[in-house]
Amino acid sequence: MKVLGIRFCKVSSAADAQGLADMLGENGLGLKTNGMGGGDNFQGAVFPLEGAETGVGSWIEIWPSGEGMPEMTMLQIVVDDADAWAARANKNGVAVKGPECAHGERIYYMDGPGGLPVAFLSKAD
Repeated sequence: MKVLGIRFCKVSSAADAQGLADMLGENGLGLKTNGMGGGDNFQGAVFPLEGAETGVGSWIEIWPSGEGMPEMTMLQIVVDDADAWAARANKNGVAVKGPECAHGERIYYMDGPGGLPVAFLSKAD
């Protein structure tokens, strides 16, 4: 069982989301983005790190909140076999929801301490 990447996802007001994306991007820390809309048309930004183009690896997602996208922070852990990780979590008494298949991924969800949503996922077969 292996962790292949970490994703951090933040959904907040449009102004806060754009501010965070600006801070991380070209005129801030200098992270490269996927070029999603900016300015008055900010639609979100993904900052892929090495390996992310293959669907594994790590990245940061920043999205404006809206209908169907409530404000939240989520930790996503990309793993080699989500089913094996779910079996281990269940064996250790961790409450896991899922699986759900979306975007070519098999996804399980947990509620972390303090209410932090945590997901672990792998590529779907």
